[in-house]
Amino acid sequence: MSNTPYAVEMRGVTKAFGSLVANDSVSFSVRTGTIFALVGENGAGKSTCMNLLYGLFQPDSGTIHIRGEQRTWRSPREAIRAGLGMVHQHFMLAGPHSGLDNIILGDEPEHKGWRFLPRWARPISRKRAIKDLDDLITKHQIAVNLDQSVDAMPVGVQQRLEILKLLYRNAGILILDEPTAVLTPHETEAFFASLHHLKEQGKTIIIITHKLREVLSHADDLAVLRGGRVVATRSTAGLTEQELAELMVGHAVQLIAKVPPAPERGSVALSCQNLSLGSRGSKPRLNNISLSVRGGEIVGIAGVEGNGQSELLELLADPRLYFGHGEGRHRLTASGDLIVLGHDVRSWSAARLRDQGVSMVPEDRHRQGLLLEQDLTQNFLLGLAQEPQFSQFGWIRAKAATRAVTEAITEFDIRPKTPSALAKGLSGGNQQKLVIARELARQPKLLICAQPTRGVDVGAIEFIHQRLLEARSQGMAVLLISSSLEEVLALSDRILVMYEGHFIGECERGVDEAHLGRLMGGGS
Repeated sequence: MSNTPYAVEMRGVTKAFGSLVANDSVSFSVRTGTIFALVGENGAGKSTCMNLLYGLFQPDSGTIHIRGEQRTWRSPREAIRAGLGMVHQHFMLAGPHSGLDNIILGDEPEHKGWRFLPRWARPISRKRAIKDLDDLITKHQIAVNLDQSVDAMPVGVQQRLEILKLLYRNAGILILDEPTAVLTPHETEAFFASLHHLKEQGKTIIIITHKLREVLSHADDLAVLRGGRVVATRSTAGLTEQELAELMVGHAVQLIAKVPPAPERGSVALSCQNLSLGSRGSKPRLNNISLSVRGGEIVGIAGVEGNGQSELLELLADPRLYFGHGEGRHRLTASGDLIVLGHDVRSWSAARLRDQGVSMVPEDRHRQGLLLEQDLTQNFLLGLAQEPQFSQFGWIRAKAATRAVTEAITEFDIRPKTPSALAKGLSGGNQQKLVIARELARQPKLLICAQPTRGVDVGAIEFIHQRLLEARSQGMAVLLISSSLEEVLALSDRILVMYEGHFIGECERGVDEAHLGRLMGGGS
């Protein structure tokens, strides 16, 4: 075993996919027993770099050293056997199965007395697995119910389960891709407490993240990637958010959105009165809520995720399912009044709402916003294919569609700049920009925007915020739902605080952040 202080060293690593050079002579070192942050814009090459490190790809040139020894992996399985594993931004879990089954899958412990049988025929010793996992849970203070199905677990618990999978396989080096992108503030706090405990236990942790405050608060060292190259490696000590943002994007960045003067308010675009949603015999998901959004204003909904925001979005997206007008009655039923652009829409479908001038940026772009196996052009046309500019006699006008998506790619700086690229091949931030470009292209009168900058880098956040503020200035009504308190404070003209399915307070722009945080926790 080498005496090197470094758990990981990448030396001149290059990886190209055809003509695209994703990593160009990348070099950095990660000290053993530290938290290291790999940061950069969407498409800067961070995920490719980590995929090389844990064996999904092999470098075209350069070398990777683990604890001083040069290593080459043919697969992630070889990497995990050597003590290195990765938790992806989108978890690799089998939803219907228990936490225990997800952890041991592929590494099931065998009953010792059955070694005479072929490996595939040996019975699994779940008792051994439970004992080993209970020891790990106690040692690393990672609370997981092993009997619970993954589908029933909150997102934060699912992430702990992914980390436990690596620890069960004796990983000493953990790579975490955008680990807090889907976590609530409370879950994020608990997550970093777990990371620091793992660090104290001697684990080495590499995080890929866009969140500057998290990097500076929790990482010991960092490397900045830009355009596939390392442009800076340094300690986080003494570094400011502004300096880090400028290293990432290569120019000055406005971290706090400059809000133009509010335009004259237009007519009410969205009105909910005494709106409730629930099922008989259970606690209501939405409890007698009322809100209104006028043209030329951004109304933000703040709250810890899981307090009714998702249910409100689903109801607004397709009201007929919940008011009992659909083909099949939904298990949740709604009551109250819902007026959109002057119409009672309780019997309206999602398609009819879109036709009348409503656009929606969903909270989960993969499940609700994109066709991942289709190209950028097909995804851009979702909801737009019947527009006269794109359709003639039932046929898509291919040239017009290609021209429009090319203009959107350029305007929103979506990378790669290729209309034929598949959506699944884009980074999370570029996927998000594609969704927002499409929804704004319809020039809606009402934009319902959920988690607009989740998993998005600092440069793209600035750009998306500017576009939302421009929409407001042009008279659009915007309903903003975000788990980012900073985002809600920066963009909203009025803020409603949601707690346990109802609104417990309303604040104007400039409200004290601490007061808003207390309301989010159910206080006053």
